[in-house]
Amino acid sequence: MTYDLSRRSLLALGAGLGASTVLGSNAFARAPKLGTQPAYFYRFGLGDAEVTVVSDGPLPLGPPKGTFIGVPDEEVKKMLSDNFLSAENVVLEQNSPIVNMGDRLVLFDTGMGTSKAFGPTTGRQQKSMAEAGIKPADIDAVVLSHAHIDHIGGIVDVDGKPLFPNAQYYIAQSDFDFWTDEGKLGSPLKDFVVHARKNLLPVRDRLVFFKDGQEFLPGVQAMAAPGHTVGHTIFMVSSAGKSFAFLGDLTHHPILLLEKPRMQFSYDTDPQQAAESRVKLLDMIAGNKIPVMSYHFAWPGYGHIAKTSEGFHYYPEAMSLNL
Repeated sequence: MTYDLSRRSLLALGAGLGASTVLGSNAFARAPKLGTQPAYFYRFGLGDAEVTVVSDGPLPLGPPKGTFIGVPDEEVKKMLSDNFLSAENVVLEQNSPIVNMGDRLVLFDTGMGTSKAFGPTTGRQQKSMAEAGIKPADIDAVVLSHAHIDHIGGIVDVDGKPLFPNAQYYIAQSDFDFWTDEGKLGSPLKDFVVHARKNLLPVRDRLVFFKDGQEFLPGVQAMAAPGHTVGHTIFMVSSAGKSFAFLGDLTHHPILLLEKPRMQFSYDTDPQQAAESRVKLLDMIAGNKIPVMSYHFAWPGYGHIAKTSEGFHYYPEAMSLNL
C-alpha cells in the first residue's frame, strides 16, 4: 500500500481530525523568549598549548566613508553589500587569544577597557575571561600589538589599577614612546595619547620591549608590521610544530582591506607604509599556509588566508566544540 502525502491530502487530514488533535492541546501555548546568548569565549588546541579566544565586544566604526580610503565610496559600499554586510555601519570584532603554554598564560591585547569612544558594546574582556574560567591574576604575560586605544585599554580599571597584577607587559618601544609622549596632548591624537598614558604608565616598571624577529617568550616571535602605528607588530605563536599568526591590526576587515589590501585606513599613522606591510606579510602568510588569528575579523577570528589575483581571501575555520 502506498500513501499520497500531497499538500491537499495533508490539509484534508488536518480538517478531518481538527487542529487540536493534529497539533496537540497546547498548540498555541507560547514559550517565553529567553534573550540570552552563549558565553563569549572559544577554545581550541595548538600543538601542546590550549588557546582561549575572549571578546571585548563588537566595535562599530560607522559609515565607511572617510575611514576606508583610496577606493571610490560607492565601490566600498558595493563590496560590503555584496558580502551581506551593512554598507552604512562597519562593525569590527575584538578577539584576544589567551594561550596556555603549560608553564605560562599569555594574553594578546586587552580591548577598549573603560573607554566608550566607540559606543557601549565594547569593554567586556574581563567578563569574557570570567565566562571562560580564566582569572586576571593568572595571566603571566600581556603582549601588545600596538598602543592604540582598543588594544591597550583594558590594562587598568576605572581607577587606574592594573587588572593583571602578576603579568609582565610586552610592546615595541617605538610605540610606547610615541603614544605616551605628553607633547602630543595638544594634537589631534590627544584622546589616544591620554588613553595610552592612563594604561601604560601604571605598568611602566613591568614593561619589556621586544625587537623585530625576537622570540621574546617561548613560542612567541615578534614580526614588525609598521604603518598602522610606528611600532605595530604581529606575532607568530607556536607550540609542538603548530603555529598561527596573530595579526593585530595588519588588516582590520576581511573584505575591504583584504580583497583590496592597498586600500588605506584613516586610523593608520602612515597609510602607505601600512599597506606595504599588509601586502608583504599577507603574502608570506598565504604562501606558507599559516593559520591566522585576527583581532578584528568576525568572531572568533580564526581561519586561513589565500592569495587572489588582486589581493587575498579569508576562509574562516569552522568552530569545533570538541577539544
